Amino acid sequence: MRWLWRHRVMGLLAVLVILLLLTLLATHSLHNINRFRASSVDELPEGSSQFDLLCSHMRLDLRQVRKVMPQNTVFITLLRDPIKTFESVFRYHTYTVPAFLSAQRAASNTGKPALSVFLDSPETFWNPTEPWNGLAKNPMSFDMGLNNQKWNSSWPEDLAQLEEAFHLVMIAEHFDESLILLGSLLGLDHEDLAYLQLNARASSSKTELTENIQAKLRSWNVLDTLLYDFFVQVFWEKAAQFGMERLKAETARLRESTESIRRKCVSRAAVPPGELEDLLRPWQTETVTVVGYEVKGNLSLQDQGFCVRMMLPELQYHSHLYFRQYGRDMRAAPAEL
Repeated sequence: MRWLWRHRVMGLLAVLVILLLLTLLATHSLHNINRFRASSVDELPEGSSQFDLLCSHMRLDLRQVRKVMPQNTVFITLLRDPIKTFESVFRYHTYTVPAFLSAQRAASNTGKPALSVFLDSPETFWNPTEPWNGLAKNPMSFDMGLNNQKWNSSWPEDLAQLEEAFHLVMIAEHFDESLILLGSLLGLDHEDLAYLQLNARASSSKTELTENIQAKLRSWNVLDTLLYDFFVQVFWEKAAQFGMERLKAETARLRESTESIRRKCVSRAAVPPGELEDLLRPWQTETVTVVGYEVKGNLSLQDQGFCVRMMLPELQYHSHLYFRQYGRDMRAAPAEL
């Protein structure tokens, strides 16, 4: 999270497990076909007695996470509309998830989007015994460590355990309101929470979703829909406890703070990666173009440093923090065009 440097919020992450101090785990991503394992974690930095913040992508295993994190850790995650989530997952992982790759090959001579071809007959492409197909159905449930293949009798209990474990489940479609509740939980003010959105895709990297495709997406990802709807209800219960009028007023103040940062820092938004310097160029994939920001000129050194830190893509920022923590470089994924 961006307040690690000057109390600023970075952007949307699949799963966040957050405490307030500055000791980071040593990798960008612990995300693979297996659930998180404490043995995957790097050694503690010299002079440190514990890790204080874990914000790496992972497949959740609460018991294993608790082996790494302090007893009083605050657990936070973020969920997104399942339709938007699956479209994004499909675009990012077209060539890495076998089911998606098969659909891409089948679509190559049809003139139809690969996502549409996949949803026409997903069972044709999806082999549930293939471990790398975990993200091909109910990807949020998969990342939360749940059985993502089909409904079973343990699901209500699993949801109840997640509700008990997480102090806050943020909702992407109500991101600013989520930040206000986060600020209340962690004792952060509006300036601490103001942000610039990172990892935004170019419009050409998004698949248009007709009503028919949306219906198919919900049907294929029914467990993600149940997960999302459950925690949306929990979210609004927490919002009601906070006070709806208070939430509305504080959200407006947060948006003013965010807009103030944009005016101060941003010369151009949605800048294509080829027009960005290496430092501010987000990581690119074969199937997705991720845009970035161009920082304003004629800023003081202090303001320039602040603005650059607000715009740093997550891999560059993580590498920077890792160096400050361990005194050595970590190998970052290249920001290839």
